[in-house]
Amino acid sequence: MNIDTMDQTRKADPPRSKGHAFVDYVINRCQSDNGLRAALKRADNPATEYQSWEVLAGFHVDLEHENQRLPYATISAAIARAKAEKNGATVIGQAIARCYEDGNVSDQAKAKLRRLLACDSVPEACRILRPLLSLIESKGNSALDYASLLNDLLWFGHDDSQTRIKARWAQGFYGKPVEGGQ
Repeated sequence: MNIDTMDQTRKADPPRSKGHAFVDYVINRCQSDNGLRAALKRADNPATEYQSWEVLAGFHVDLEHENQRLPYATISAAIARAKAEKNGATVIGQAIARCYEDGNVSDQAKAKLRRLLACDSVPEACRILRPLLSLIESKGNSALDYASLLNDLLWFGHDDSQTRIKARWAQGFYGKPVEGGQ
């Protein structure tokens, strides 16, 4: 393989984030292990979250720090409840808009987005996302990009990233092109 071919291969197949690897792992395990899926469904409930810790610890998630633990627990619970077959491509803002007939002009949709954008911490964002993820799953019209949402949540606690993340969520909701990443 020559250098030009190798460069094209690298560009076509970008390195996968830890979030992508985690989402793919959870999806595959939930498809083959109903017991694990049942345990992960309860991962975003503080009283039963510990049932997911074996999976989280296997990905070297620091269980003592909620800014790391809660995003993984929230996303794994959402994947398990949705019985996702693969990671989707719909960003959270767009998925919220798709839950309503009027899309991003719906007052209810705007209120849900505003509440998410008002979050100031990772635990608060995860708490607000829980019913939103259930709503999105119940409407069944969006193949959510769980990996990107997980990566956003992991960076959400960093002040310099939090504004960019919120802006991407809003851009996804209002249908504006989203540029760049972390």
